[in-house]
Amino acid sequence: MKRTVDATGLACPLPVIETKKALKDMSQGVLEVIVDNVISLQNLEKMAKQMGLSYTLETESDTRHSIYMTVGEGVVEEPRAEGREPEIVSGTKVVVLSSETMGSGDDKLGRVLMKGFIYALTELDRLPDKVLLYNSAVKLSVKGSDSLIDLQKLADAGVEILNCGTCLNFYDLTDELAVGSVTNMYEIVQSQMEAGTIIRP
Repeated sequence: MKRTVDATGLACPLPVIETKKALKDMSQGVLEVIVDNVISLQNLEKMAKQMGLSYTLETESDTRHSIYMTVGEGVVEEPRAEGREPEIVSGTKVVVLSSETMGSGDDKLGRVLMKGFIYALTELDRLPDKVLLYNSAVKLSVKGSDSLIDLQKLADAGVEILNCGTCLNFYDLTDELAVGSVTNMYEIVQSQMEAGTIIRP
């Protein structure tokens, strides 16, 4: 059995959400998902890996990409029961950065504070499990960033650095990403829902 989800023109995180819905209705077969940008394709590839599904990728043009996920060989996530609370991963610490500056007021001061905050993270006895970056915070992960060395130090120590793909596209920085991986709003929300502790500067 083959099923196709045409997610062209859908903004993040809709391609991931529509794909999850389709997978829940399939017990066996191949699901083809069509998207119109590389970031969406990367997000779907990451999801397939997390779910343990085998997959292949195909690119016909800059605006047409497909991923083929094989259902029945991997493990598909069980749908959450109605009213059931999401599982809390005890002790999981997630740092959420939504801006390249820290606090409100002077932006120059805010950049200095943010640089100090990220450096301080590297000096903690216990490092966070994830750092989520969205909106202008993605500028901290690109080439030339003053915080790049510290973010790389966190990544090298096993901290997952996740950057919003829509935000990188908005600021035209996708090709400049230098640390961490590209993520989507679904995973950003899921990471916060499952966190034991969320830290926002």
